[in-house]
Amino acid sequence: MSSAADYSLKGRRAVLATMHGKERVIRPLLEGGLGLDIRLPDAFDTDRFGTFSREIKRMGSQLDAARQKIIAAFDADPDAEVGIASEGSFGPHPYFFFAALGCEIVVMRDRRSGLELMGRHADLRTNFAHVTVQSVDEAVAFADRIGFPAHGVIVIGTSDSNPAPGAYLRKDILTLEHLSASVSEAIATCGAAHVETDMRAHRNPTRMRAIKRATVDLVRTSRSLCPRCARPGFIVSEKLAGLPCSWCGAATNALRAEVSVCTGCQYRCENPVSLVAADPGSCPSCNP
Repeated sequence: MSSAADYSLKGRRAVLATMHGKERVIRPLLEGGLGLDIRLPDAFDTDRFGTFSREIKRMGSQLDAARQKIIAAFDADPDAEVGIASEGSFGPHPYFFFAALGCEIVVMRDRRSGLELMGRHADLRTNFAHVTVQSVDEAVAFADRIGFPAHGVIVIGTSDSNPAPGAYLRKDILTLEHLSASVSEAIATCGAAHVETDMRAHRNPTRMRAIKRATVDLVRTSRSLCPRCARPGFIVSEKLAGLPCSWCGAATNALRAEVSVCTGCQYRCENPVSLVAADPGSCPSCNP
């Protein structure tokens, strides 16, 4: 049987795949919470795995992109035993279509054992937003709403009313003067300008806070050990519905248990919720 010591990260060299300042929130938490010795690879380019500004399309899923970053970081730092990367995803909420949803993951992989752990954070408190404008005044009003210049903006040209970074693209806009000039150029070139929040971490304090929360979740996950083999990552991976109705006893859609499964030894633990019966309002028989 393995022990917690088999998976200790204390003092081990880790490489963090970032070029946008994520080390400001990730490094202190993982060094302080797990004892890692985190380094940054020299001249590391994460834009090759996809950009929010669309000039490079992300291939695969959010997790695929984080894993690709870790592989590249290991190549850049052959002495590193642990690789770390984060990836964000933004778009309309799947249920509340009027709201935007931001999802952050921070992935850590132990090269020696193959152990992969992930921290997650999903939040409606994202400033992900965009607008198509035909005047500088409209662009400035949008920038004011999203907290510019503390939060960055990107100006993109348009084609058939869609963002067209191949026609025009400006990042790292730091002043109203630069914003005004960029919007004017995009309008002159394309007839309209697409202005959106810069979702790169170093230009988006709201996103940086979400990455910090995902890192906290990674530390929590790393400290949650399987009771059988002591492998880290023993967290809730499944939620089971079916709590019985307090009136008729039929299964409802209410949560009845949470399940944790070890990815190492496959030990499974099902923990029932504290409630013994569900409100009849959630029962499809009593409240069809």
